[in-house]
Parts: sequence; C-alpha cells; structure tokens
Amino acid sequence: MSGKAEKLKVGIIGCGGIANAKHMPALAKLDTVEMVAFCDVVESRAKEAAQKYRIAGAKVYTDYKLLLADKSIDVVHVCTPNKSHADISVDALEAGKHVMCEKPMAKTAADARRMVEAAKRTGNKLTIGYQNRFRTDSTYLHAACENDELGDIYFAKAHAIRRRAVPTWGVFLNEEEQGGGPLIDIGTHALDLTLWMMNNYKPKAVMGSVFHKLGDQKDTGNTWGDWDPEKYTVEDSAFGFITMENGATIVLESSWALNTLQTGEAKTTLCGTKGGADMQEGLRLNGVKYGKQYTTMPSLNAAGVDFYDGSTEGADVKEARLWIESILNDTEPIVKPEEALVVTEILEAIYESGKTGKAVYFK
Repeated sequence: MSGKAEKLKVGIIGCGGIANAKHMPALAKLDTVEMVAFCDVVESRAKEAAQKYRIAGAKVYTDYKLLLADKSIDVVHVCTPNKSHADISVDALEAGKHVMCEKPMAKTAADARRMVEAAKRTGNKLTIGYQNRFRTDSTYLHAACENDELGDIYFAKAHAIRRRAVPTWGVFLNEEEQGGGPLIDIGTHALDLTLWMMNNYKPKAVMGSVFHKLGDQKDTGNTWGDWDPEKYTVEDSAFGFITMENGATIVLESSWALNTLQTGEAKTTLCGTKGGADMQEGLRLNGVKYGKQYTTMPSLNAAGVDFYDGSTEGADVKEARLWIESILNDTEPIVKPEEALVVTEILEAIYESGKTGKAVYFK
C-alpha cells in the first residue's frame, strides 16, 4: 500500500444506484483517496462515473478481474447485486485489496463465511456498508450502551417497515440476484443496528414468518410506481423472533409493502435493566430516577446554531472517512466482517424458518 503522504487509490466495482447515491459522492469528499478505476457490466455506466468525477486518466472496465489486476489500486468498493458480493470481495482480498462491500454482506451465510475467511487469510481489511451506524442518533445511543446506561439489554426490536415503498428498479425484485426482498434489503440495517447496540452476536434460535401476500397486486399505490407482479419474486414482508444464547430476545420486522400506518426503518428499540431507548420519534431514552419515570430526548446538534452545527458530516461521508482511516492507521473498521456475518446468518435462518415452519437452531 502507498505511504500515508499519498492518497489511497480506490476502484469502484458496480456503478449503479448505491454507488451513485452513497459510495462515490462520499469518497469524492475525502482528501485521503482518489477514485482511479470504475467497473460495470454496462460500460456506459462506468464511463459516466469517470466523467462525472472528472478524474484524469481514470480507467474503465466491464470485467472486474481486470480492475483487480491493477496493482496500484489499494481499495475496492463492491456495489453490485447481492449474488456477486462474495465472489468479487474474495477475489479482491486475494488480489491484495482492502474491501468495502455494500450490505448485505452476501446472499448466503456460506458466502459470507468465505469472505471472513479470505480477510483472515490475506490480512487485508474487509468491512460492510452499514452506514446507519454512523448517524448521529446511532452513535449517541451506542455510546450510552457502551457506558452501561441501559444495563443488560434483554429485549429489543429491529424496525424496517415501509407501507408501500417497493423499489421497482434494478434487480430488487429478483430473488435469484438478491436472495430476498425487504428482509435482506432493509431488515439487514435494522438488525445490524440492534446487535451492535446490544453487543450481542451469539444467536441461539430463530423463528421466522415470510409473506408473499401483496406482490401479485396490480393497483399497488406504490411510492415508486406500480411493480410488475410477474417480476416480483421476493417476499413483501418478513418477521423474525430471535433468541440469543444469554436469553435476550429480538423481534425483527421488515416490509416493503404492508397495510400499516406504523412505519419506520433502520431503527431499534432497546429494553434493559437500567433503562430503555427507541428511535420512533427521534431518539428517546427512558428509565426511572429518584422514584419517578423519565423520558429524555437528547439534542443531537450544536444547540440549534446552524452555522456551528457539528453534525453536518452525513453518515455516508463519516462511514467512508472512518473506513479509509482504519486502513491508513491499520486499525479495525467500525463494521467488522464477523459482525456482519452474524447478521447474514440470522437473516438466512428467518428465510429458512419461513419455508419450513420450524425453528432454526445455531450450533
């Protein structure tokens, strides 16, 4: 890897929605990196990315293995459909690159384990794109949990509920490419947040319910336009009941389409022996002091002074900055691959339980 005085060279594999919405704009704001290569199976998308960021001499590829062959590239961001996450990430790690892979870690737990093993084998860094950890409310709550303000967190809910907001573009509705629908797409964020707050990565058993109830409807009322029932091969909602080795219990709820008014995603509710917290109406902490119940909502900006607000760095930029700093400083990334693996294992167990009607037990 290049010395600290030089910028890390980054290659982008997959120049579609998530690369354009999060990864490339965030990296462009860092003075510690430069994007030097862009790869997409649709060559025009890779060319457009190179032109958009006006990078002189940027290379464009349609075959990611040619990008990985460039020894000058230090870091790769994998922004492709879920099915290819593992193969590309493993190849990149073995080619000597540090890897940021977009969530979810992989389509299957077996693939996710391959990624963890490759990172350990090669000594290169691997992280997963769970940017919701870097929100101001998330970092505040995590600090409270680390400081034992909630005590032993023994019950939690992971929320990822949309009423009618099914993504109708790309391959989101394709089970073969993605491995599932809302559970693996947005449920993964809520579960990651919840496990991170609890600092509990030892599941014992999972029961799941997976529903295909609304995908065949045509007059959908969907936020992003009607979906095509013929192409809707994933679930429209899924729910999990997760028990951990220490007895703690998590309820995971996810939907793209559900007839409910109680919506919200990438949120968690935590109940501990000393206090509780939720993100339903902003961050709220609750408990008992001096014999009385209390609820408090921390102010998460600089006292409302706009020009002195220290929270202007968005979660996407903070995620990218801290990831790059972990490489430069040779420290562990905030999102560890072993943690993301547990998320994938639990999601897979919910899908399996939903098919069989039986609990899935972890060894």
